[in-house]
Amino acid sequence: MHLFFIHGSGGSKDAWRHQTRYFKNATAVDLPGHPQGTPCSTIPEYAKWVNAYIKEHGLSDVVLVGHSLGGGIALSYALQFPDSLKGLILAGSGLRLRVHPMFLNTLEKAIDDPDLFEKFTKPTYERIDPELTEILQRRADEIGPAVMLNDMRACDQFDVMGRENELKLPILAICGSDDAMTPPKYSQFIGDKIPGSRVVIIPGGTHFAFAEKPGEFNQAVEDFLKGI
Repeated sequence: MHLFFIHGSGGSKDAWRHQTRYFKNATAVDLPGHPQGTPCSTIPEYAKWVNAYIKEHGLSDVVLVGHSLGGGIALSYALQFPDSLKGLILAGSGLRLRVHPMFLNTLEKAIDDPDLFEKFTKPTYERIDPELTEILQRRADEIGPAVMLNDMRACDQFDVMGRENELKLPILAICGSDDAMTPPKYSQFIGDKIPGSRVVIIPGGTHFAFAEKPGEFNQAVEDFLKGI
């Protein structure tokens, strides 16, 4: 199987460094506009871009792994192209991704205030190792607040609640126990509503649990793949 990693809002493929180095058959991409090109304005549009990428590169037996926004993209992909995947792994994500207006307002202001943008992003990397933190902060600055705002607005519009019965493929929902952006209840809801889905809560992990505790995350992915 081929793992295809999709980053979160305003993010980059570098967020998955611990995973792409660990798993042999893995691809991580920068979504359009991050920073090259123009970002998509909705999650379904991002899902169509991912589908085109997968087709262009001839990837098969794909398992989508998506973080936050990326998880929404993975879900949208599965609903649009239901016969083209082997499974979904949703990291800190959910069937609905509402964003607090405070975050949207701060990002609007940060477009003209680089210091404010750094204050906004820096706390999210506090539990990640320093080397990767430096990379993620640099990439975030390159991509900028306007793109992150675009992505969070796309998340805020995303809602596939009520379509759970359309998802017929294996699903793993992974979340950090301390995730404040998409709390564990989002993953538990997936586990409760979608038959056969699995839920793993990583103790001490936040919204970036996959980067903070890659050993636990990668093991959960390995166990899931063995069951497909």
